[in-house]
Amino acid sequence: MQENPYISTYRNSKSIERVFSAINKLSQSLKKPLKIMEVCGGHTHTIMKYALPSLLPKNIEFIHGPGCPVCVMPKNRIDYAYKIAKIKDIILVTLGDMIKVPGSYGSLQNARASGLDVRFVYSPLDVLKIAQENPNKRVVYFAIGFETTTPMSAALLERVIEQKLENVLIHSNHILVPPPLHSILSAKDCQINALLAPSHVSVITGSKIYEPLLEQYQIPIVVCGFEPLDVAESLLSILRQVFESAPKVETQYARSVTREGNLKAQQLVEKYFILDSNFFWRGLGEIPHSSLRLRDEFAKYDASVVFKDYLGGIAKDDHKNCLCGEILKGNKKPYDCKLFGKACTPQNPLGSCMVSSEGACAAYYKYKGISAS
Repeated sequence: MQENPYISTYRNSKSIERVFSAINKLSQSLKKPLKIMEVCGGHTHTIMKYALPSLLPKNIEFIHGPGCPVCVMPKNRIDYAYKIAKIKDIILVTLGDMIKVPGSYGSLQNARASGLDVRFVYSPLDVLKIAQENPNKRVVYFAIGFETTTPMSAALLERVIEQKLENVLIHSNHILVPPPLHSILSAKDCQINALLAPSHVSVITGSKIYEPLLEQYQIPIVVCGFEPLDVAESLLSILRQVFESAPKVETQYARSVTREGNLKAQQLVEKYFILDSNFFWRGLGEIPHSSLRLRDEFAKYDASVVFKDYLGGIAKDDHKNCLCGEILKGNKKPYDCKLFGKACTPQNPLGSCMVSSEGACAAYYKYKGISAS
């Protein structure tokens, strides 16, 4: 099969080698080690798949961030979904990896294996067909994701209203990128010097959402694409900002990201969603105003309102030896965990970072095996 020339441009080995050569040359003048957090799990997989850490000088290090929505979903929210799925005449629907994340009662995959009607879809709009084919059942969409997927949930609700479907409910677990970054960067022991900002999120929000982070923490922030050359060019941009002592928000992924973002998508989200008061992030704890809920005028479609008696429960910790929380904060690497590659594997995940295809542990396991060497 002939390789797509558009993709091959960003995977060209000579171009990547040239940029990393410039990075290594500049790095010799660094006064202190540079620790760069790639916020998105998609970046982590690119970095590991193409073995980019092996091209870095010893004084530059990648730090893995909290940009995997499945990885930060707390157990009590999964438990809530499990309880809803047990209600008579309920079809619970969610996206891909969410079905495998372990909760207190097991995963939603376990719920399905026990006979409950739990389904996963590739697009939230698939919920419409399920609802139309099952008019005597209520379809609950367990919505997850950062700013990237929220417009799709808003579009689903708009279609539900337009088509006058009375059997669709949405449970919003949509979260925002800037709040956890504020939480991590403001910690006293934070050693992060720069950010590779997520590109898919930024297509929707625009790069402007990182400007408050720049103003408060004065570190380089580069919106980075997902190909190896994208990562290399973004690293070089960060290094140049460091040497010029002029941190800024820069967009390497300019072929898709603007400062303002997708205004139509933003307006759609604002029409149906509003900031929620708090969200307990798995591994990070409670972060105020970091999630979205449906506006009050759409309460009849809000599963958290309709099934409010099923809410609650303590956001329980993962396995006592699991380091997912510290990995999400950038304080530890997957190899630091005693469970990694032994008790915890993609086939038997004990922590959320091993469940998701975007998780740091899953990336390390897939692309570097289970050895730290």
